[in-house]
Amino acid sequence: MKQVKLTNQVLYLLSISAGLVVANLYYNQPLLHQIAVSFGVSESEVSHVALFTQLGYALGLLFIIPLGDKVSNKKILRIDFLIMVIALVAAGFANSLLILIISSFFVGFTSAIPQLFVPMAAQLSDDSNRGRAIGIVMSGLLIGILGGRVISGFVGEQFGWRFMFYAAAVMMVVLYVILKYKLPKINPQFSGSYASLMKSLLYYFKSDSSLRLATLRGALAFAGLSAFWTTLVFLMQDSFGYGSAVSGGFGILGIVGALAAAFVGKISSSVSNSSVILAATMLLIVSWGIFFISGHSIVGLVFGVLLVDLGLQSLHITNQKIIFSKNPEARNRVNTIYMVGFFIGGAFGTAVGAAAWELYGWMGVSVLGIVLSSLILIVHLVFRKAEM
Repeated sequence: MKQVKLTNQVLYLLSISAGLVVANLYYNQPLLHQIAVSFGVSESEVSHVALFTQLGYALGLLFIIPLGDKVSNKKILRIDFLIMVIALVAAGFANSLLILIISSFFVGFTSAIPQLFVPMAAQLSDDSNRGRAIGIVMSGLLIGILGGRVISGFVGEQFGWRFMFYAAAVMMVVLYVILKYKLPKINPQFSGSYASLMKSLLYYFKSDSSLRLATLRGALAFAGLSAFWTTLVFLMQDSFGYGSAVSGGFGILGIVGALAAAFVGKISSSVSNSSVILAATMLLIVSWGIFFISGHSIVGLVFGVLLVDLGLQSLHITNQKIIFSKNPEARNRVNTIYMVGFFIGGAFGTAVGAAAWELYGWMGVSVLGIVLSSLILIVHLVFRKAEM
């Protein structure tokens, strides 16, 4: 079977596409206050929109991404994008919080597609360039995560929250047309049934301790970041009187840090994985300490955002480099295991972060972040020999 070459054109198409699709998951976060007012519900109730988007994404990862080892990527994209566009339009037309929550679940479910692009880049790269390829695709994905908040914050304030979902649907139609003609077709290697494909997930999880550790680290880190982004819009409103545009504008700061993902991937071959993980975890702990004392300081929040995003992406890139270095025949499946854990952590952080805000305010959210980041450090120090 002829190997498709990973050209720079294809690599950057994967990166840009990953960012545009994954942004669908985060458009709702700066809009939560507007949505709550629109439907007359509490901040805790409206947080279910973000929660079910992330739960949908986790389930999409679990049931869609393993198919990358069995079904043509072009066929997966055709069906997935159709459902995605319908879900985005339904979210825009939602006349109740329940309908919006259900629509958001399917937006999250179908927006798992970028996680086909990361193992694709790893598969088409040679060993010496794999870290760079993963880093570039992840840069696009991370910029999409953060940029989505910036865009939706501005659009929501200028045109209302519904317009953002309509605009996203149009963008996805255009993106699908481009991918249909420009993305190379990948022929999958797995010949067994879907049931055996899914059963093999358990095998890889049980047999690979480094995969389990990477998944736990990623879940804890993303839980903290999700708690931050879910409650930031409430802090901006209560402590500073700012609307969704300012909350979403914090994503610009995160983009500065996200650009470092390509750099982290490039230097990863010359620095030990353990050292990068340790440094990234310390950045997370320090950033949450800064958040703790910055409930009334924009400057402190700005500095904290720069550090927390840099710490998370450094940890994330290293985790993926570790898991993709093994089991080359099942990269989509090991990525599924890792990313399902990652976004279950995000859903957990969203729910617990909202509860911490309701009970203890911003200090409660900050303590939650410190605890989660400290757990990463403990796990790394105790079990790091398992990855050597």
